[in-house]
Amino acid sequence: MSGTVDNKTAVLILQHPQEQDHVLGTARLITETLANAKLVIGLSWRNLAHALGEPAEAKDWGVLYLGSIKGEGQGPLVALDRKGVPLDDQASARAGLKGLIVLDGNWSQAKALWWRNAWLTKLRRFVIVPDAPSLYGNLRKEARPDAVSTLEAVSLALSVLEGPDAREALLAPFKEMLAKARAAGVTGGKRDRRRRR
Repeated sequence: MSGTVDNKTAVLILQHPQEQDHVLGTARLITETLANAKLVIGLSWRNLAHALGEPAEAKDWGVLYLGSIKGEGQGPLVALDRKGVPLDDQASARAGLKGLIVLDGNWSQAKALWWRNAWLTKLRRFVIVPDAPSLYGNLRKEARPDAVSTLEAVSLALSVLEGPDAREALLAPFKEMLAKARAAGVTGGKRDRRRRR
């Protein structure tokens, strides 16, 4: 590992309990790479401060929302209104943002986290528009073709908020993990038992 990135925008990962033991999960790589990142595991929290474990104001935080938008020139981090429409002034939507919450789990687990934590709707809402398919490739099945790992989503968001260095620093250990998984015969997030000798 090349060390930690001193990110100014805090990252809070809300991880579904069923995701924590996934062999190819990326939440721990995020917390190991970013100096200002926290991982909490559970299904629901009373509010932002409860999830974060310290005082926090909802107005200062955003959430990577479970959605997508159509259209060219929109990415990679797009602020939305409550109806899912991109805001006209993207720079103002990002101004003063102190932290970003990401939901970690497969598509249905992330949706469960969203619906069980109504306080998330009080945060600024952002979506990620990937510039390429997920590096997971065939290692992990996703419900949607535009889905990316939690780490890839965070790296894209930080590339907009703080510049490209954080993205590269996050992707390096992720690529290393994926290379080791492919060499070990992992498919679909599980080891291929037929290849063991």
